[in-house]
This record gives sequence, C-alpha cells and structure tokens, in this order.
Amino acid sequence: MESQFRVAVIAGSTGLVGAELLTMLLESEKYDKVYSLVRKPTGKQNPKLTELLVDFDELKNALSSITEVNDVFCCLGTTMKVAKSKEAFRKVEFLYPLFLAEWAVEKKANQFLMISAMGANPNSSIYYNRIKGEIENEISALSLSSITFFRPSLLLGYRKEKRIGEKMAVTIFKALSFLFVGLLKNYKGIEASQVAKAMIERAFKQKTGKEIILSGQML
Repeated sequence: MESQFRVAVIAGSTGLVGAELLTMLLESEKYDKVYSLVRKPTGKQNPKLTELLVDFDELKNALSSITEVNDVFCCLGTTMKVAKSKEAFRKVEFLYPLFLAEWAVEKKANQFLMISAMGANPNSSIYYNRIKGEIENEISALSLSSITFFRPSLLLGYRKEKRIGEKMAVTIFKALSFLFVGLLKNYKGIEASQVAKAMIERAFKQKTGKEIILSGQML
C-alpha cells in the first residue's frame, strides 16, 4: 500500500522498548495514525493515537477494525518468571508475533519490524534463544515485502517490575562498558531508546527484503 498517509500498528507499547517507540511514532511527522494494542487503557492521550484493548488470544477480533496499515512494529516480550510456564512464554514470544505477521501479510503492510534477541537460534539449547530463532524463521517464510529483526544485547532502562538478576547485570555492564569495542560491540548493554530509534529509522528507509540488525549497529 503506497500512501503519504502512513499508518503504524504497535504491539508491546507498554514494554521497555515499546514505550519509547510509541512516543517516537506519535512525535513523527511521517505517521498520521498509530494503533497501539494494549491489554488495558494506559491513559495516554494523543490525536494520532488509537488504543485497541485486546485479548491477545483473540487478536483476530481486535484487529478487524483496522482497514489499512503501512508499518507493523512488534515489541512483544516476556520472561519465564512472568509467564510462569513454557506454554505461556511461547504464546507471547512465538504465537502472538506470528499471528501479527500473518495479519500484516493479509493487510499488505509495507513493513514488519520486530524485536528479537542477540542469541536467536532455532538450534539453541537455551529455550529463550531457541524460541526467538524459531519465530524469526517462521516470519521470514511469510510473503512480507520487508522484514527486519532487531537483536539487542542487554536492554538498559527503567522497568516497573523488579528483576534482581538483570539489575545486577546492568550494573556490571555499565561499569565495564569500555571493554565492549570492536567484535565485542554487539554484547554491550544498549538503552531501550536506542533500539526504538533504530526501529523507527529503519522504517523511514522503507527498504524491501529481510534484514537482521545487531545490537552494535544500533549504538
């Protein structure tokens, strides 16, 4: 769909990267309409913004009101601690993004842009990385004109939920950030705002094909 009137859909807009990205989308002159898929109202007000309250297990119904879209941003993510089971984790990290991508194909969206993970690998022995690798493969097989996966390292930024282990890792990464140069650049901690900026800048370029953007490329 070619149009100067650009429409964006974002899933995961209350997360660390998604919240930053939503702000950038609303501030951008390139987008006239932004649909944000949320589980409950956020109270955010903007003339461009339409919040769609969704049950992600019933995404088809929620998305039926959107007639056209240019760019679909997927910032969905969870942890095993929050999900509480591998089945629930896979829903958020695999099933929901896949349905969103399939819907993007149906709506002939120009671009699908998604946050993945630095270690994404369908053959990984680590469940998290394996799921990320599997969803990359599934989405890559769809007939989307443009697909971009962003693989950030440890995300830096304020989280409402407490993640003790992650907080310790962030402290260590920040203290040793000077070591992450050259080939190690992809392992350096990255601010959520930098990932969001990389996503929106990539969308502005409107390139076709598939691309994987590593953490070091977003710094």
